[in-house]
Amino acid sequence: MTAGETGRGEPDPIEVHLVLMRRRHLRRVLEIEHKAYPNPWSLGLFLSELGQRQTRHYVVARVAGRVVGYAGLMVGYEESHVTNIAVDPAWQRHQIGTRLLINLHSEALRRATRNMTLEVRMSNTAAQAMYRRFGFETEGIRKSYYSENGEDALVMWVHDIDSSLYLERIGRISNAISGVTIDSTGPGPQ
Repeated sequence: MTAGETGRGEPDPIEVHLVLMRRRHLRRVLEIEHKAYPNPWSLGLFLSELGQRQTRHYVVARVAGRVVGYAGLMVGYEESHVTNIAVDPAWQRHQIGTRLLINLHSEALRRATRNMTLEVRMSNTAAQAMYRRFGFETEGIRKSYYSENGEDALVMWVHDIDSSLYLERIGRISNAISGVTIDSTGPGPQ
């Protein structure tokens, strides 16, 4: 059985805590980063991002005190860019990525942006499916975006994230999550 799984192979309802990423989380974040990406971010890059609280938002997901995933957002005029989302392979299929993306959406709204964008590997169909569920649509391709293998990236956008129609979508996604999410990331001072 994998972490958080019942004897029937179904996910247990779990309690996931979302907290702002801090330096103390980076050892575990880097472990996940190395599992998730062939060209992982460095400690220095994460530290640089964490130092830019006015335009960045980084969050970790913890289960039983252990970091099992993380996500980041870069905020600019009327748009937010999802910099990364990664979940420990042992915790995939437990809606951790969904919880993290809901958190990023909330932060994008809090910072008064109306649109969100991201890049995703052409081969990462699982992530693309999650993003499409959130209303992201492909609006372009970045040729040879990933330097380690020259793979293309899809550029995906979702617009009008503050509209009542989109908020209803987020509500449906949130209501379908099994277990409990305790979000302690905001709206306190950054």
